[in-house]
Amino acid sequence: MYKKFTEFLQGKKKICVIQAENPDGDSLGSAVALDYLLSDREISLYCPIDIPKYLHYFKDWSRVTNEFDFKADGYIIVDTAAEILLSKLMEDTAIKNRLFSAPVLVIDHHETADDLSFPHESIIEVRPSCTELIYRIAKNEKIEINQDAAAAIFQGLLSDTLGLTSGSVTAETFEIAAELTRLGANITLLEDERREYMKKSPRILDYKADLIKKIEYYLDGKLAVVHITWDEIREYSEEYNPNVLILEEMRLIEGVEVAVAIKTYPDGKVTGKIRCNVSTPIAEKVAEYFGGGGHPQAAGFRTYDTTYDEVVQDLVKIVPELSQDV
Repeated sequence: MYKKFTEFLQGKKKICVIQAENPDGDSLGSAVALDYLLSDREISLYCPIDIPKYLHYFKDWSRVTNEFDFKADGYIIVDTAAEILLSKLMEDTAIKNRLFSAPVLVIDHHETADDLSFPHESIIEVRPSCTELIYRIAKNEKIEINQDAAAAIFQGLLSDTLGLTSGSVTAETFEIAAELTRLGANITLLEDERREYMKKSPRILDYKADLIKKIEYYLDGKLAVVHITWDEIREYSEEYNPNVLILEEMRLIEGVEVAVAIKTYPDGKVTGKIRCNVSTPIAEKVAEYFGGGGHPQAAGFRTYDTTYDEVVQDLVKIVPELSQDV
């Protein structure tokens, strides 16, 4: 399966690496790692939205642009095979036509079904992170992993596994972490860089206090939900992603098994980020109900023409049902 990667690269000098419109540490690490791994080619990194400030600890994050490269010989989509997460691309007629006419390779590590409508090849394998899958591809295809690539892969792995603590981590994951360390990735330095960008201004800390006061509890305290309004998104997102600010705090509340941060937008879009504790690993199934996907302990969704209250009503209904299967 990994040979699809080198087969895809044959005869291509210009490659555009695409992230979905919900960039995170794993998607950014995957994109930047491919930039380092394919240094013998001309690589452009594309994301339809700006990279959030809290991810600026990644070296060369600024290489990612909102300008789509229509002249690339091929396109690699990382960390998703779900079309709903590429809706901004599909709404742009020129980009959509390019994806339908040019070679596309998808690299993803989620269980969520591949529902992309345009022709493409894919390397999809359930792993703790997309960067781990990229590491395996590079090793199998004998592509040199230099120090910068090792660091980007390690950063993505740490991001998607909550610092190598999530239920998806295996003994193999730690072996890969050890090999990345031997290749020059320094976990102490990487964590110091991450923490530097996770620092909060007094204004953001005040906002976090407001978010904590807004948390609502359902199902005898097992479900915690917070509503992030459009006004809050406009006011604070550029400085600090509200989801990142509050979700882990919600997951640490006594009795809470499922935490959901819901953002609402004026165009009717509603997005949700879900975190679950080890005892109730249903985040992915909850997200799938709304057309999203992810992992058992961390997932997300996007839906349209609904309201915050309607989403909460659905959560109250489905969380107990899904929990019964655990």
